[in-house]
Amino acid sequence: MDFVKSLSIAASGLKAQSGRMRVISENIANADSMPTKRGESPYRRKLPNFDRKFDSELGAETVKLGRIARDRAPFQNKFEPGHPAADANGYVQAPNVNTLIETMDLREAQRSYEANLNVVSATRRMLQRTLDILRA
Repeated sequence: MDFVKSLSIAASGLKAQSGRMRVISENIANADSMPTKRGESPYRRKLPNFDRKFDSELGAETVKLGRIARDRAPFQNKFEPGHPAADANGYVQAPNVNTLIETMDLREAQRSYEANLNVVSATRRMLQRTLDILRA
């Protein structure tokens, strides 16, 4: 049963980090998405949150991707007087996405994903060795 518990907990982590990477990728993809008309808002950065969930069948806490929040940080202003969404002073609001931060968040999510994957691999090896011992 401990093998199943380990695999289930790691699988919940894999799924949560996968969802986190999807949100971060969307942020990076929209980092340069400018509004098309005056008065429109640009893309607002999304922030993934995690929720703990007690799995009574396993008797353990698992993790899942929770609510996706919008970052309330101010938009950047770029001077582009010829842009259709520019204000009277020639400034356009740009997304509040910093690609450096997103890239670092993505790397952190990848490392967490890999750690959960290593748990799955180690658990599979232990299970295989246990079966080998029982066969002998």
